[in-house]
Amino acid sequence: MDDASKLNFARRGTADKPLLGQTILVIEDSRHAGETMRLMCLRGGARVRRADSVRAAERHLISYRPSAVIADLGLPDGSGLDLIGRLSRAVPRVGVLIAVSGDPTLEEAAIDAGADEFLAKPFASIAAFQAAILHHLPADALPRGPRLVGDEMVEPDAAALQDDLAHVDDLLDHGADVATLAYAAAFTYGLGRTIGDTEMTDRAAALSSALEDGKPQLPAISALAGLVQARMSGERVAI
Repeated sequence: MDDASKLNFARRGTADKPLLGQTILVIEDSRHAGETMRLMCLRGGARVRRADSVRAAERHLISYRPSAVIADLGLPDGSGLDLIGRLSRAVPRVGVLIAVSGDPTLEEAAIDAGADEFLAKPFASIAAFQAAILHHLPADALPRGPRLVGDEMVEPDAAALQDDLAHVDDLLDHGADVATLAYAAAFTYGLGRTIGDTEMTDRAAALSSALEDGKPQLPAISALAGLVQARMSGERVAI
C-alpha cells in the first residue's frame, strides 16, 4: 500500500469513530453548547477547533481549512446568518456547513443563507448530531457497513454552565444598551433551551418582547437577572 492509499484509508470513518479524518470548526459563543458540540465531534473521531465570535472564526479560517463548519446564529459581534452566507459563497466552499440555534423558527432563514443543515438546540443525541454531519460528507469519507445508533448524550463540565451564567449576569448589568440586552436575551433563551430550563427561556423571551414592543424593560431585566443569579448559586426559582 502506497502513502496516498494509507492517507485515504486513515481519513475514512469507522463504525465507532464515524467522523474520523474530519476537521470541524465549531463557532459558538456559549461555552456550555460549544463544549457539548466539541465533545460530540471528538466522540466521532473528528479534530475540533472552536471560535466564540465572527471575528475569531474568521481568524481561524485564514489558516485553517475545516471539512465542516458548525455555526451558531446568535453571535456577539455579528450575524451567524451573514457568516453562513459568506462561507456558502466562498470558493472553494466548506464541505459541510451546519447552522445551530436555540430558536427553531430560524431554520428556513439558515437554509436560505446557504446552510446544508439546521440543528435546533437542545441536540437530540450524539448519534443524531453526528448523522447531520455525515449526511453531507462525500461517500469516500463515510464508514463502511453498519454503525451503532443510540440516544446517548454528553454532559459538559459544570464549570461551562457557570461561565455562561456569569456572562449573562455581566450582560444584564444596569446601564446596558438595547443591543446588549437583546443579545443577552437571545443568548439566555438559547442556553435555557440547551439545558431544558423553561423558566429561563420564559424570562428571556419576556425581555425580548419588552425590547421589541418598547415596553418598560427594568421588570424583565430584574426577573431574568434574579433567576440567573439563583441558578449560579444552585437555587431553584418558583414561577
